[in-house]
Amino acid sequence: MAAAPLGEDNYPDPLMAPGRGDGGVWRVILLALVLIAIAVGFAFFGDFIPIDLVLAFVGILAVAGVFCLFGIAAGLFRFSGGQEQRTISAALVDSLPFGAVVSDRDGNMSYVNAHYGQFHGALTNGVPVGVPRLFAGQADASEAVYRLSRAAKDGRAAMEEVRIMGGLGGTEIEAGKPFWYRIAVRPLPKSDGATRPLVVWSVEDITRDRDNNESAFRDLQRAIDYLDHSPAGFFSADAQGRIQYLNSTLADWLGHDLAEFNSGQLSLSDLVRGDGSTLLMRGPGDGEIRTEIIDIDLVRRNGTSFPVRLLHRAARLADGELGETRTLVLDKSNAPDNEEELRAAEVRFSRFFNDTPFAIATLDGEGRIVRTNAPFGRIFHWSGEEKTLEMQPLSALIGEASREKFARAMADAAAHRSEVEPVDALLSAEGDHAVRLYLSASEMSAGSPEQVNVYALDMTDQRKLEAQFAQSQKMQAVGQLAGGVAHDFNNLLTAIIGFSDLLLLKHKPGDPSFDELMQIKQNANRAAGLTRQLLAFSRRQTLRPQVLELPLIVDDLAVLLKRMIGEKNTLSVEHGRNIWPVRADVVQLEQVIINLVVNARDAMQDGGSITVRTANIEQAEAERLHFEGMVPADYVLIEVEDTGTGMSPEVLAKIFEPFFTTKDLGKGTGLGLSTVYGIVKQTEGYIYPVSTVGVGTIFKIFLPRHVPSASEVAAKVAAASAPARDLTGQERILLVEDEESVRAFSARALRATGYEVFEADGGEEALEVLEDVDFKIDLMISDVVMPEMDGPTLLKHIRERMPDLKVIFVSGYAEESVRRDIEDDQSVEFLPKPYSLDQINSKVKEVLQRIDAARE
Repeated sequence: MAAAPLGEDNYPDPLMAPGRGDGGVWRVILLALVLIAIAVGFAFFGDFIPIDLVLAFVGILAVAGVFCLFGIAAGLFRFSGGQEQRTISAALVDSLPFGAVVSDRDGNMSYVNAHYGQFHGALTNGVPVGVPRLFAGQADASEAVYRLSRAAKDGRAAMEEVRIMGGLGGTEIEAGKPFWYRIAVRPLPKSDGATRPLVVWSVEDITRDRDNNESAFRDLQRAIDYLDHSPAGFFSADAQGRIQYLNSTLADWLGHDLAEFNSGQLSLSDLVRGDGSTLLMRGPGDGEIRTEIIDIDLVRRNGTSFPVRLLHRAARLADGELGETRTLVLDKSNAPDNEEELRAAEVRFSRFFNDTPFAIATLDGEGRIVRTNAPFGRIFHWSGEEKTLEMQPLSALIGEASREKFARAMADAAAHRSEVEPVDALLSAEGDHAVRLYLSASEMSAGSPEQVNVYALDMTDQRKLEAQFAQSQKMQAVGQLAGGVAHDFNNLLTAIIGFSDLLLLKHKPGDPSFDELMQIKQNANRAAGLTRQLLAFSRRQTLRPQVLELPLIVDDLAVLLKRMIGEKNTLSVEHGRNIWPVRADVVQLEQVIINLVVNARDAMQDGGSITVRTANIEQAEAERLHFEGMVPADYVLIEVEDTGTGMSPEVLAKIFEPFFTTKDLGKGTGLGLSTVYGIVKQTEGYIYPVSTVGVGTIFKIFLPRHVPSASEVAAKVAAASAPARDLTGQERILLVEDEESVRAFSARALRATGYEVFEADGGEEALEVLEDVDFKIDLMISDVVMPEMDGPTLLKHIRERMPDLKVIFVSGYAEESVRRDIEDDQSVEFLPKPYSLDQINSKVKEVLQRIDAARE
């Protein structure tokens, strides 16, 4: 029989509620006794009470009576019908579809709704029992009920679901059936009528809900089992390409253990060869769900290919984002004999189409994309998660400058012209990406919109190589010009410095001409520094490398640098621990640091901070840096960081170009960073700028770590303890120099120390001089670059008659560039220009002493 619906007057009465009516009766009796006592008082003491007080008391009673009558009429007061009226809260508890018990924390019940009484064992002799006692005889529920009782005592909310075989007081027929109950307890807020904290217990039979859930779960398991063992593979992926589901059939085909598979563990790139995953990350832009047929190769776990046909569905959500995909996989590795040739042809075409290294697309007559192969997304830098390419105009993917030429090529291809000029274009995507497009007419068929085929080659790397080659050619041409000018200046400066030294031998300190001569020599040395900068830019400067401790170099420069950057800027120096030594030219290295700090200062017009750091970079760390062109090794890092305006990528690409500057006209030559670049490269190091517009710039210089050999350590100790050497001698020296002033100074300097000097202004005359002296000389000093016959060519001729002759080459170029032009350089020494009187005499004495030591 169906239960009658609950109406306004047929709520089930509670099994237990608070006491009803007794308090109201006692209050009425008390009020009556008070009124009787007052009346007796008036009767006995009426003569002593003023009449006005009696009238006032009677008036108050009359007003109170009238007010009560009006209150009853207005509904403010009502007469009790003999039982307590239901409150909203009581009605709510009485109408609950499960048992509810209100008690204090010790289990003393104060309210029990009627539904609770329907549970077997809830009433004992018509009196409700508490929830813990209701389940006291059920071993399966004992632990759960204990936890709930503890929660009730602590005033905490808790809920448990218990399973009881046969239920509460079940029959023998139901003894083997499990019944489920949901038991909960929660504290109630404080109320006016409650003297102790209350909790409410609830008991609900959820057996039917459990049965329904278990039935639905079994149905779901059967459906999954059907899908897992179907004769076709199936997988689903989310918008990021993570595999959410993989059926057992496909897992077996690909060699994956389904027991080890977790949602999101694999991605489409793990299942699909090459760029094929991009084909699956697409969907119609209109949100319509359509099934695509895609022939492609999947990848087995062992790396082999597995040809399949995919029935693929992907749709976009209302906001344009890609939703989850659903893909049915058909095995194409086998086919009936009569279809084998067709199957093999389809597989070959699929692999040709999707595994080619260039992008292929078909366009309709208006240039919109109809179909693409797998590499298309990679080459055109398109991500299918963001936007579909279907029916998008291809012209929107290339730069505006190439669109007109592309439109002409489209018209030629649509007109079936045999030759269509390729289109070189930059992509409209971020970055400097270039493609070359080849267009041809497509075979038209009824119902197909495809009219034009497009083949796109990625030209980005080739464009970069072409740009680098052009830049290197430009740098080489300017470098050759700068190097030639510097070489000629070095010849002049050699003569100026040399003759200044000769004059200073005659004019000692205190002589009226001494200061003027020193000024000449000092300014000549400054000019030599300028030529070294030009040669550094051309990477032909003569370096005087020595083992350096970078922290000492930077600390020595700190005072000068602080003076150069001004008061608006701050300079801080940070050194790593135990910085390794490097081998470099100290003057050039100081020039590098000074140039970078000055540039940092100029980038901070309103002031800022500059930080110079040194640190060791081990080979393992260098491998993780991924700077272009840097060979992993041990390096010492120098960083110059500023908080200036930063540089855009366009400026960063040009900062090392000669004469490029962002400074105002007349405030920069554009050679500073070019010089820095040349010095670092010639020191076999690397320099990389890292800059963010509005944040600042960091220049990172990586110099190779120098590991001194045992011989270097011994030579350093010997040099420190050696006494001053005698620079005089009596040997015969051939001096070959085409610059007359340099030759004159060098000859006078050598003759002044006792040597017999034979002079020649070129290679041809040098050979004649040697024949005149019957090839009896001890040493030859020769310039490298000379007209008609240069130094290396002269050396070849002399080696035929004098194979053991020691030679000193002098040049304004770097020693490394000179030695590259010499086949046999074992007995060749090097003296860089410009050189002083002391330097040429010291070099000659050093070489001749080595000859004497070898003879002994």
